[in-house]
Amino acid sequence: MRDLRKDVADLWRTASRLTSTRGGGRVILFISAHSGEGTSSIAASFALIAANRSAKTAWLVDLDVRKNPQYTAFAQGTIKDVARPGHALDASLGAEQIYSITGHESEPAYGKLLNAHQIEGLRLLVTHFRNDRLTQGQKVQLRTGPGWWIALRAAADWIVVDSPATDRTRAGLAFVSQADGVVLVVKADETSAADVAALKQDVELHGGQVIGVVMNRIQDDALIAARFERPN
Repeated sequence: MRDLRKDVADLWRTASRLTSTRGGGRVILFISAHSGEGTSSIAASFALIAANRSAKTAWLVDLDVRKNPQYTAFAQGTIKDVARPGHALDASLGAEQIYSITGHESEPAYGKLLNAHQIEGLRLLVTHFRNDRLTQGQKVQLRTGPGWWIALRAAADWIVVDSPATDRTRAGLAFVSQADGVVLVVKADETSAADVAALKQDVELHGGQVIGVVMNRIQDDALIAARFERPN
């Protein structure tokens, strides 16, 4: 993961003009067509900026519940001068969950698998799914869980969602309808225009509003250019 806070400054200024479609905090979702486009770095960097500008808090919601790359990166100190995650908090929020458990054995205790960890010294919480609490034969599946998003909007100023690339799983598309804006992330000079157009169409077919495309050139110095539609 790379610290791209300086590079996403323009993205922040544009996205901050978004209005919440359901009241409460604003939700912005980042998604790409291919793995390795740099989506996690951009989402984490945006969340760090949002945390510094939040009166309540910002949440970084990682939809890769099997690998938890966002929590792992913060725990390993990948971003310089940013503290590690603190103790675990129950992220169930007393609402329907954004996951379900399948398998031949009974489901674990309700609301205890998805945690949130505050990054020390910041108004930022990062989600972490407790795969270690699944029993043999159990699997986790994502689901929309609108009630959870409503509860989260009431608790946070910003909710930044890092969705896995659609070439790996299309599960993230189920959540675009919960976002106030969706940003497509593509690797400059590698992702074709046809792939970007197809991803935009997928997002819109699932009820999401694409507010722009981030072109990410992943080199020693990242170069990000964003083309945005004017927020409503």
